[in-house]
Amino acid sequence: MPGEMTYREAVAQLYALGNEVATAKLGLDRIRALLHRLGDPQTACRFVHVAGTNGKGSVAAMIEAGLREAGVRSGLYTSPHLVEPVERIQIAGAPIPENEFAEAFVEVHGAACAMMANGEIDLHPTYFECVTAMAFLVFRRRRVEMAAMEVGLGGRLDATNVIAPDLCVITPVDFDHQSFLGNSIEQIAAEKAGILKPGVPAIFARQHAAVMRVLETQAAGVGAPFELAADAAVSGLQVTARGSSFRLNGETINCPLAGEHQVENAVVAAMALRRLGYRASGIAKTRWPGRLERIAERPDIILDGAHNLAGVHALAGYLRRFFSGRAVHLIYGVMRDKPVGEMTAELFPLAATVVVTAPANTRAMPPDDLIRAAAAHSNMRAARNIQAALDLVRGAASPEDAIIITGSLFLVGEARALLVK
Repeated sequence: MPGEMTYREAVAQLYALGNEVATAKLGLDRIRALLHRLGDPQTACRFVHVAGTNGKGSVAAMIEAGLREAGVRSGLYTSPHLVEPVERIQIAGAPIPENEFAEAFVEVHGAACAMMANGEIDLHPTYFECVTAMAFLVFRRRRVEMAAMEVGLGGRLDATNVIAPDLCVITPVDFDHQSFLGNSIEQIAAEKAGILKPGVPAIFARQHAAVMRVLETQAAGVGAPFELAADAAVSGLQVTARGSSFRLNGETINCPLAGEHQVENAVVAAMALRRLGYRASGIAKTRWPGRLERIAERPDIILDGAHNLAGVHALAGYLRRFFSGRAVHLIYGVMRDKPVGEMTAELFPLAATVVVTAPANTRAMPPDDLIRAAAAHSNMRAARNIQAALDLVRGAASPEDAIIITGSLFLVGEARALLVK
């Protein structure tokens, strides 16, 4: 039976369970059995369930900020983390302490080991199942009143889909993780829509027409009333390089997250908060690191986890709008399962120099392979890791330039650990 563990020991055991994407096991039987053994902690508080391909983490963070500002004892569950796993489980806007994370893992791991010994489950719960169960334990222990719960992968069979939420939110749906969710946009949308529950209201962000048909059909099928962000009366929109502001139903919303795509996310979050009976002004307190996050000036250093085509499109639009005429130095690393040619074809032409590298992750594409797979660039070099990439770029950048570190969230996390103290 597991005993006490340090935080580092707990994290090492979690990582030993395997990469959370590569070893994902979609299905709810095992997580339900584990949670029942733990006393069904997922029933101890109220939830907003957030699914989608892009923006679901941002929207969850905005909803949590709004709840917190309204005086609700709030929780937030997101994935992946940037630097440390404790970032995934937050109470009142702050990651839980390392010792609390370790204690929660010991409890979950102990229950899992006992269940395997008794033949109640076939295998140890996955990395994601463990951390999801840990979040429920922490929320119960801390007496969280309402938590924003981000789906990990898909929705219908995701480990988070054991909750009975007060509200469901579906952010823009696009192609990603096709090997798990299906090769058509309709199949992917159906998996995301699997979080919808009978009688539970939902908010849908703007979607491709094919996606919206699936969402509306499934909502009608389960009897879930829904509102559309496309119908929101937004006025007075102002967008800057550092955020945006607009009016919605007579309330001024200030969004501190940069990028035009965050306007839509803020509209969705504001609608969600209003549907729950709260004002949306707390969105101004949102912190969501690693997404168009400016961490230094002269030169500007911006971190952005643009890890799929939609994220790249949003980053490219941001650079065209706010960095036209300035030299952009790009540090880029990506996972092997991404459409590298398409992503780099849109992004690389916007940069004066490109340094490709790889995060310390087994799924990462090696720099030399990335150069072969990427769109050609006249000034492209390879670096063995993020530190070497930063050394190369800093030697080339003037104070008026911008350094953009993007691609994998793992790369962004490594950069943030080096640059943000």
